[in-house]
Amino acid sequence: MGKIIAVCNQKGGTGKTTTVVNLCSYLAEYGKSVLVIDLDPQANATSGLGIDKYSVTKSTYSILIEEGQPSEAAVPTAVKNLTIIPANLDLTGAEVELVGMIGREYRLKKAITSQKNHYDFIFIDCPPSLGLLTVNALGAADCVLIPVQCEYYALEGLTQLMNTINLVRENLNADLAIEGILLTMADFRTNLTNQVIEEVQKYFQEAGQLNFGQKSKVYETIIPRNIRLTEAPSFGKPIMLYDKHSIGARRYQDLANEILGLPISSSDDVSQGTESIKQGE
Repeated sequence: MGKIIAVCNQKGGTGKTTTVVNLCSYLAEYGKSVLVIDLDPQANATSGLGIDKYSVTKSTYSILIEEGQPSEAAVPTAVKNLTIIPANLDLTGAEVELVGMIGREYRLKKAITSQKNHYDFIFIDCPPSLGLLTVNALGAADCVLIPVQCEYYALEGLTQLMNTINLVRENLNADLAIEGILLTMADFRTNLTNQVIEEVQKYFQEAGQLNFGQKSKVYETIIPRNIRLTEAPSFGKPIMLYDKHSIGARRYQDLANEILGLPISSSDDVSQGTESIKQGE
């Protein structure tokens, strides 16, 4: 059966959607069957994979509120083996509509559990909040991947996220685990980035910090700030199709390798990151 991974951080601008789009593309390139579920009303994962969110008729709203079939909403992308259940503007009001529904926290789980037999990975792109949409994602997921931006306020709000994850474990999904913590938007020219990396690694690697009874994994791969990564969504392409030679592409390929247990690049992330910024990659 496939693994369901929610990519979650209630803080905006941490690289959730960028990670979903690009990580899933590389996993699909390796021959894995991958489904993306766009649960963010902004529908950035949808547009980032080349789907016009304004022309979408069947969406995550359809399976959450109208109890439509995921297979009816899923559409192929330009990447072989990669499928998406897109979002559209209908999803904006879904959180309000869910409030009065019976089993509101389990709507997504009920809809997608059967899909685990058809995919190796199912990634859920969560909105930047801890509302009912995110709770639905955490209730349906096997594990959580948390992108953390390398900035001064990197750890701000993470305690709240951890509390939410623990509440979900206690009340909705006892098997929910932390898949890993991904450091993003690193600017290796600054001392701040190195300080944040050290703080995050210390925070998540302390035994018992998250009450999961084990240390949480901080990925060795670190995603640098990269112009190509920010340009690619405007063309509706993942980075592997937009500029596969950019440092951003190489790092997301490394992340896919790390998740699959394959060797990652031996190049120095610090020097690579600094070089990429100077060259405007």
